[in-house]
Amino acid sequence: MFQLHERLAADTHKLGVSRLCDVLLMNDSTWPWVILVPRVSGIREIFELQVEQQQRLLFESSALSEGMMELFSGDKMNVAALGNMVPQLHLHHIVRYQGDPAWPGPVWGKQPPVPYTDDQLVNVKAKLQSLLKQLA
Repeated sequence: MFQLHERLAADTHKLGVSRLCDVLLMNDSTWPWVILVPRVSGIREIFELQVEQQQRLLFESSALSEGMMELFSGDKMNVAALGNMVPQLHLHHIVRYQGDPAWPGPVWGKQPPVPYTDDQLVNVKAKLQSLLKQLA
């Protein structure tokens, strides 16, 4: 039975579900940052998914990436599946901007997270709603 890793649950806000994944917002307002977590138990790597699930994950990741770049007018989309700290398969989608606090390096460890305020959270969730419907 699928269960979201406790670190992902603690560090994110749930936005909803797609056909394959839990869709999470990283609680760091520095960057638009959404995470896809396939709702498949015991999976650590993309190649462990069934072929149809791999294809669906690629579709959802691509649609999410394109939509986030349009919504947030980014300069670059970073997509990563590291899994060094959280072994459960999850894909980060981070909109990057030239001149952001970590540019051009990776965002990890650059600065402490800046949690969303209640108002910011309401606004970013509203902004992402139409995009999330495309993943359902």
